[in-house]
Amino acid sequence: MGIPEKIKAIQDEIHKTQINKATEFHIGLLKAKIAKLKKEQEENIHGKTMASGGGSAGFDVRKAGDGTVVLIGFPSVGKSTLLNALTNAKSKTGAYSFTTLTAVPGMLDYKGARIQILDLPGIIEGAAAGKGLGKRVLSVARNANLVLIVLDVFQINHLEVIKKELFEIGVKVDEKPPDIVLEKTSTGGISVNIQAPIHVDENFIRNVMRINGIHNGRITIREKGLTIDQLIDVMSGNRVYIPSLVVVNKIDLVDPEYIKSATAKLKVPFIAVSADTNKNIESLKNEIYNKLDFVRIYMKPKGQEADMKEPLIMPRDSTVQNICSKIHRNMVRDFKFAQVWGKSVKYGGQKVGLEHRIVDEDILTIVKKINAI
Repeated sequence: MGIPEKIKAIQDEIHKTQINKATEFHIGLLKAKIAKLKKEQEENIHGKTMASGGGSAGFDVRKAGDGTVVLIGFPSVGKSTLLNALTNAKSKTGAYSFTTLTAVPGMLDYKGARIQILDLPGIIEGAAAGKGLGKRVLSVARNANLVLIVLDVFQINHLEVIKKELFEIGVKVDEKPPDIVLEKTSTGGISVNIQAPIHVDENFIRNVMRINGIHNGRITIREKGLTIDQLIDVMSGNRVYIPSLVVVNKIDLVDPEYIKSATAKLKVPFIAVSADTNKNIESLKNEIYNKLDFVRIYMKPKGQEADMKEPLIMPRDSTVQNICSKIHRNMVRDFKFAQVWGKSVKYGGQKVGLEHRIVDEDILTIVKKINAI
C-alpha cells in the first residue's frame, strides 16, 4: 500500500469514528499519522523532482531586500496591476485568466526599507492538491515574510478558500508558533515537561512523538491551552507561521455602499484599493511596512558619528548576531563585542555580545578582533 492509499485509509477511519470526548485522542493520533505520511510524501516528491532535474522553473526567486511579500489570489484579481502600482516591476497584465505564468519580482522602496514583492500566478480551489500550478505557487509563500491575499471586490468569498489552500500546503497565517521546545537525544527515553495548563495529556504527547520517530528526547511545553492540532503541527515540523494582509481590489468599479455590503462578512481587517487608479496604494504601502514589523538600527563606525540618515532595516527581535550576518558573512567569525546606545541597554555605549536583542532606533558599533582582516 502506497502513501496516498495509507492516507485515504486513515481518513476513512476518521470519518467513520464518532467524534466525542472519548475518541478525541484516538482521532488525534490518526491525524498525527496522516501528518507524518504527508510529510514523507512531500519529501519523496521533492527528492524525485530534484533527482530528475525538474522543479519549479520560474518560481525559484532569490530573496532580496529587507523582507519578501507574496501576492496570492485567484486569477484576474489584479495582482499584476497591483505589483506595478507598488513597485518598479513591469508585470504583464490582461483582462483574462492566468496572465502571469511565472513569479515576477518587484522592489518597493519605503521608509528606508527595500521590500521584495512577488507576483505569483493565480491559484484555484484544490491548488494545494496540485491543481493548476497551485502547489508550486503556494510553496513560494512558505518562504515569505508576509502574504498579501488579493481579493476581487466581486469575489470576497474567495478569502476562506485561499486560507484553506495555504493551510493545506503548511502555511498558517496570522498565528504564532506554539511555545514548545523539542530536543532530540540519543538515549534516555522521552521526557515531558508541562509548564502550563493544556488540553492534551502526557500519554498522547508521548505517542505523537513516537509516531514521528522520536523515541528519545525532551519536550518542554509552555503554551497555555495547547491543542491536539498545535502539538501535531510542531511534531510534523512542516508548518510555517506567517502574517497576512487582505487587500480588496477593483473598488473603482463599485460604489461605497456596495463595498460596505460586500465586505460585511469579512472577519479580518482589510484594505480596499484600486490598483488601476492607484487609490489607497500609499495606505497599502504603509500597512505592508507595518505588518513586516521592522526596526531601524543606526550603525556607528568606531570613533565616528552614527549614520542617522540610512538605517539598517531588521526584523523585530533581531540579535547582534543577525545584524552581523546581514552585513558580511565573516562578521560573526571576526566579532569581538558591540556597543549599543538606545532603549535596549541600561546606559549608552554598553558592551554587549552576539545574543543581545536590539530594539527600534538603537545605535550600534561592532568591534572586530584585532587580527581580523
